[in-house]
Amino acid sequence: MAARVSAPAPEGSVLSRGAEATLRRVEWMGLPSIAKEREAKSYRPKALDERLRNERTRAEVRLLVEARRLGVRTPIVYDVDLAHHRIVLEELAGRTLRAWLEDPTASPEAVDRMARSLGLALGRLHAGGIAHGDLTSSNVIFPDGPDGPAALLDLSMGTRNAGVEELGIDLHLVEEDLKALSPRSESLVRGFWAGYAEGNPTGGAAVRDRARQIRSRMRYA
Repeated sequence: MAARVSAPAPEGSVLSRGAEATLRRVEWMGLPSIAKEREAKSYRPKALDERLRNERTRAEVRLLVEARRLGVRTPIVYDVDLAHHRIVLEELAGRTLRAWLEDPTASPEAVDRMARSLGLALGRLHAGGIAHGDLTSSNVIFPDGPDGPAALLDLSMGTRNAGVEELGIDLHLVEEDLKALSPRSESLVRGFWAGYAEGNPTGGAAVRDRARQIRSRMRYA
């Protein structure tokens, strides 16, 4: 689930409702924003449910803040209400990478630049020890257009102090997504890897090697 909208929606309207949380369009201090609220799960004991929602809300906020410190664009956290397991986030307008990949009129050169920008952002995230955990082209947005930096959405499944396996899974997911969505996947993957090497110059080789291992395991599973 990610803080994004493709068109204006009425105040308080539900943008998406996922397994873990609901997103609503709100206004915070006059700014267009997204409220993400983790809803109670009746199948869990109440005390456990409260603890899990609290922990996951805290963890997501930390990851969003730390990612920005690493130079990775993510929605700004405007407000946190732990009592209601609610986060208010900057609304990032723009098109997702998936939308660009599925647009037959999109310039190939522009899409190549966006793939490289995604690699750079993920490399920086990984260099800081953070795995995204659910990185697909639907969770990447370009608020400033194809020449602007990639913004990563929805770090709710992310991990701090991630091991090489978790980082490798991120790379594997991106590569598989690019291959599935674009007939120009070879060019896109090359650009993505180039950006990733720039963003994670010291640890990138080991993570890329693990991604190859993961791909082999998937192929022969």
